[in-house]
Amino acid sequence: MSRYERNFPAFSQEEFDRIQNASICVVGCGGLGGYIIEMLARIGIGSLILIDGDVFEESNQNRQIFSTEKNLGTPKAKAAAARVKLINKEVNVTYYHDFLDEENGASLIGDANLVVDALDNVPARMIVQTLCKQKNIPLIHGAIGGWFAQITTVFPEDDTLSRLYAGEKEHDSKALGNPSFTPALAASLEVSEALKVITGKEELLRNKLLYIDLLSNDFFTFNI
Repeated sequence: MSRYERNFPAFSQEEFDRIQNASICVVGCGGLGGYIIEMLARIGIGSLILIDGDVFEESNQNRQIFSTEKNLGTPKAKAAAARVKLINKEVNVTYYHDFLDEENGASLIGDANLVVDALDNVPARMIVQTLCKQKNIPLIHGAIGGWFAQITTVFPEDDTLSRLYAGEKEHDSKALGNPSFTPALAASLEVSEALKVITGKEELLRNKLLYIDLLSNDFFTFNI
């Protein structure tokens, strides 16, 4: 199909078949999540499961791609699902206007092959990591603040976030500000990692952290 012709030769036909048969769960449909969902829908992912219990408010408009002046008060997950259908009606999309927690998480994630973290707090991320471990599926983690971003890929046996956030129970996601460009950048890298996992590529950020300082234009990769 001409819709997907520009996906090649970056992906082989076999790799693209895997993409079209994959189901990805995105937890969080705001700053990071909006861009992640947009990119996955455009590339032709088979299914998306979208989870977010929040609604759009005015302060979201500076950076959240699905936030408009007309949809303030609209559930983010609902708006994200509608956007997916505008982009690509071939994508099977399920959304939940709910906050993921220890009780509902396994049910909400369902049969996803992979989860992408678009959350803004450490406790929720730890819950997602535990759920992915229980379901034996990979997790792509991303976090942003001000001019900074970080990305890592977590396999079920890794417990990477436990090491990364050891001793940190809370994080103020507003402390450094949230400009428009850092979520777009971090989301691109999370999508890249997710697609590499789905297609079986080995060049992953597994047991590594990519840390980005856009103010000084520095990209560092640390072993965790």
